Amino acid sequence: MSEQAVPADFSGHMLDLDEDEDLEVFSKNTSLADGSPMPNSPSSMVNQYRLEEDELEQHDANTKDLFITVDNPESHVTAIETFIMYRVTTKTTRSEFDSSEYEVLRRYQDFLWLRSRLEENHPTLIVHPLPEKFVMKGMVERFNDDFIETRRKALHRFLNKISEHPILSYSQHFEVFLTAQELSSHKKQGPGFLSRMGETVRAVANSVRGLRSRPEEFTVMQEYVEDFSNKISSVDKVTQRIIKEQREYLDELKQYTPTYTQWAALEEELGDPLKGVASCVERCSNETEDQIHHLSESLVPALHEYVLCAETVKAVMRRRDNIQADFETKNEALASRKVDQEALQEEVDGLSDRMEQANNALKGDWSRWQESMRTDLKSAFICTAEKNVEYYEKCLAVWESFLLSQRPEPSEQRDMEDAS
Repeated sequence: MSEQAVPADFSGHMLDLDEDEDLEVFSKNTSLADGSPMPNSPSSMVNQYRLEEDELEQHDANTKDLFITVDNPESHVTAIETFIMYRVTTKTTRSEFDSSEYEVLRRYQDFLWLRSRLEENHPTLIVHPLPEKFVMKGMVERFNDDFIETRRKALHRFLNKISEHPILSYSQHFEVFLTAQELSSHKKQGPGFLSRMGETVRAVANSVRGLRSRPEEFTVMQEYVEDFSNKISSVDKVTQRIIKEQREYLDELKQYTPTYTQWAALEEELGDPLKGVASCVERCSNETEDQIHHLSESLVPALHEYVLCAETVKAVMRRRDNIQADFETKNEALASRKVDQEALQEEVDGLSDRMEQANNALKGDWSRWQESMRTDLKSAFICTAEKNVEYYEKCLAVWESFLLSQRPEPSEQRDMEDAS
C-alpha cells in the first residue's frame, strides 16, 4: 500500500508558473526538474495522455469478442408501479451463442438478479457494483432525465465490466440475461429462502468466532481496501462539496452581470468598460456552468463507482474468510471426534478444495481489479485535468481580450504622453 500512496505534500509536484507583463501564464523554461523536455502547454500534455489511451482502447477493441450497449431508456407505468426499461444490445463472435446479435429489454431489477446470481455462483470473484437502487444525493426527482442517464451509463459499464471478465463473461446466467426475451422462468431457479438463511446464519457465526490464521497476503489486501475505501470516500465527499460551492459561485456570477449592465447605463464615461466587464462575467459564467456539468457527469460518477467497488471487495473478502472459518471449524471437529470420522474427513477435504479455489479466484481477481481501478481513475483524473485546463484557458482569454480592448490607441497614447 505504501508504494501506491499519494504524497501528502504536493508542493514538489506542482509547476511553477511565471508571471510577466505580457500575461503569459506558462513558464518559458521547457524542461522539467529531471531535465526531460516539457510540452509547450498543458493541452499538449493532455494530448500525450490521450494518445496513450487511444492506443490502449484500440488494442482492447481488437481483442474483444463481446460488445454490449445499454440505451433507449423508456418509462413504463402500470397500476402498481412506474419503472424504466433499457434496451440491451449484444454483438458477439463467441461460438457459445446461437446468434451474433441480440436485443432485449431489461429493467433495474433484472440487473440486480444477474448480479446476485453471479455472486452466488462466484462468491470470491469481484462482481462490479450496480448504481444504488434509490435516488442519489443531488437528484431531486427519481425519474428525471439526469438521473435516468446517470443510471443508464452505470448499467452500461456494469455489463461491459462483466463482459471483459475472463470467468464471469462465460457465466450461463450472463448469457441468459443477454439473450432471453423473458427472465421470469430463470428467476425462479436458484437457492431457496431457507438456503439463503442458512448461509447468513453461518456467516454471522463465523464473523463472531473469527479466523485462527488468515494468510498474510489476504491481511495485506484487507488493509489496502480499508485504506482505499477511506480515501476514495473522502475524495468523493470533497468533490461533492466543491461542486456545491461552485454552483453557489455560479449563482453569484449570474447576479453580477445585470448589476454591471445597469451600472453602465448610469456612467457615461465608464459605460464601455462596465459593459465589457459584464460581458466577461457572463461568458465566464457559461464556462463555469459547463465545468460544473463536466465534474458532475464525469468525475463524480467515477469516484462514486469506486466507493461502491470498495464495499464490494470488502464483501468478497468476508466471504473468503467465511469459507476458511468453515474449514477451520470442521477440521477442529475432525481432530476431536472419534465417530463418523470418514464422513467428516470427506467434508473437510471438500472445504479444503473450496478454500483453495476461493483463494486462487480472489488473488487472480484482485490483480485485475487493481489494474482496472487504476486505469479508470487515471482516465477520470486526466479528463478532469483536461477540462480544468480548458476552463481556465477560456476564462483567461476572456479577460485578456477585455484588457486589450481597454488599451488606448497609439494616437491617444501619444496625446497622453504629450499632455503629461
